[in-house]
Amino acid sequence: MKLADQLSTAHTPFYTFEFFPPRTDQGFSNLLARISRLAELKPLAISVTWGAGGSTKERTLELAALTQKEYEIDTIMHLTCTNMEKGMVDEALRAAKAIGIQNIMALRGDPPRGEEYWIPTDPRFAHAADLVSYIRSHPEFSDAFSIGVAGYPDGHADKALSEEDEFRNLKAKVDAGADFIVTQLFYDVDNFLLWVKKVRATGITVPIIPGVMPLQTYASFLRLTKLCGTNIPAALQAELEPIKHDDQKIKDFGVTLAVSMIKRLEEGGIRGFHFCTLNLEKSVQRTLELLQWAPRYLKPQNKLIADTPDDVVHPLSTDHPDFVVTPANAASTASNGLVGHLAGGEGDIGKGEANNAATWDEFPNGRFGDVNSPAFGSQDMWGGFSRLNTAATEWARPQTHADVTAICLRFLASAAPSWPFSPAPLSLESQLILPHLQRLARAGWWPVGSQPAVDGANSADPVVGWGPAGGYVYQKPFVEFFVGEDVVRRLEARVRAQGNGLVNVLAGNNAGELRTNVQEGERNAVTWGVFPGQEIVQSTIIEQESFLTWKDEAFSIWTDWASLFPPESPERKLLEDIRDTRWLVNVTHHNFKDPEALWDFLSEDLGDQKILDAR
Repeated sequence: MKLADQLSTAHTPFYTFEFFPPRTDQGFSNLLARISRLAELKPLAISVTWGAGGSTKERTLELAALTQKEYEIDTIMHLTCTNMEKGMVDEALRAAKAIGIQNIMALRGDPPRGEEYWIPTDPRFAHAADLVSYIRSHPEFSDAFSIGVAGYPDGHADKALSEEDEFRNLKAKVDAGADFIVTQLFYDVDNFLLWVKKVRATGITVPIIPGVMPLQTYASFLRLTKLCGTNIPAALQAELEPIKHDDQKIKDFGVTLAVSMIKRLEEGGIRGFHFCTLNLEKSVQRTLELLQWAPRYLKPQNKLIADTPDDVVHPLSTDHPDFVVTPANAASTASNGLVGHLAGGEGDIGKGEANNAATWDEFPNGRFGDVNSPAFGSQDMWGGFSRLNTAATEWARPQTHADVTAICLRFLASAAPSWPFSPAPLSLESQLILPHLQRLARAGWWPVGSQPAVDGANSADPVVGWGPAGGYVYQKPFVEFFVGEDVVRRLEARVRAQGNGLVNVLAGNNAGELRTNVQEGERNAVTWGVFPGQEIVQSTIIEQESFLTWKDEAFSIWTDWASLFPPESPERKLLEDIRDTRWLVNVTHHNFKDPEALWDFLSEDLGDQKILDAR
């Protein structure tokens, strides 16, 4: 059913859930089980994101087909039009129609920053309004879809337009034929309600559905709000500050905050809500339980039912007192297994982004998490944000390898707040190994991820701590960097000669080659924690599949960076050449007792080299 028709007759409040297609087969399979459980909450619709340039096309269509047909939930398929090869929009719309999809979320998708040098791959589509207009005017698609578009209560992430221009663009999308608006995430409710009034003043009358994203970890909160250009109220920041190093407290606070925001939005006349799940389920489930919107609280007429023994929510155990047992999830409660978190790196703030596909006690999962998790490699909302959210001038105009080295060193010295591989300032954890990272950079080994050795630090430690209070955390040291093939060969030889089984190397290039002493399927837990009343939690895992997934993303950043500069310019030629000739290398040392073990191993190759213009 078309969402526009549903919205005109839906009982209120209503809600929709958003998912992204997982990057791995096992993650995809586990997400289906998760969606099956969440489907029991009776969302009005489910939306599935579309990767930039159609990068997740097949996965998006497969997931949308299953939610539409197997689970019989009206599905909204996202579709971005920028960087799409000519003809791909028609192919995607035709495929969506064939599987019964009747709802499209029409998004521009972000071109690389510095878009004065960006040329649409398909010249028909430079803006979301172009996509809406195209669908509405196409004889094959004009009546096939209800169309949604994006709204930005805090302004678009690139902040390039005035508020008046943004309202003009939004009205152009609606005038082109959009039926509803879903907004970007926000945390300033007063500003959102004021924004809605301003939108209505322009003559826009279609439904506006606010995007709600419960906090999962402090690190993911900072990363997403920065990428989305979200305003963080001072009062909210003050509440987060004392608990930012306790992941479970952040997650619990996130549920409480979501409930509070939704109640205030209801008072302001809002009757529908769009949950961006990050492929996680517990926070959404708990939010709806606390709001008493879950189906067991409601009669068909949408009235609250009286409490009966069958309706009472029972805690499962003292380990997880907030875990809710229902018939749908009872089978999953017996499973534990591995969890994963985003590896510490130059831009990572906080720790413990853990997730386990088999449980509800989950957190966002990053590039070195468990590849079996539905949230592995979690995307930013709507999947189209460039990592390059800073003007090119901040990183100068690199024309030699030495220039790239200098840009990297400026970032490491905190003279620049970001660089293309880290949208946030250098983390406190990375400061612990800063001299080693600077030495790598001076040698032309540009570091893009790392973590120091940690041997039993308190889980409440403000720098390396993560997880619940009262525990102890451990880390094997690792570092990631870009180097030439000659360095890769030397490292391989040294690992064979001197590694003694204590050093793992993963090296990959943009052409798809992989060199490693890590066996396929071998899992190396490099961060783990011991907490009261729990099994050991392994929260960072390095393996071939996770490395290769991140490797592809890392090389795409060189492409994005190059796109900031004119075609045939020295800057673009340099950055594209680096992309095509350098290797991404991860070196992990298993001796976490010696904080210098990794760096001693690398020092022989580094020597006393200064800034090099080398490959």
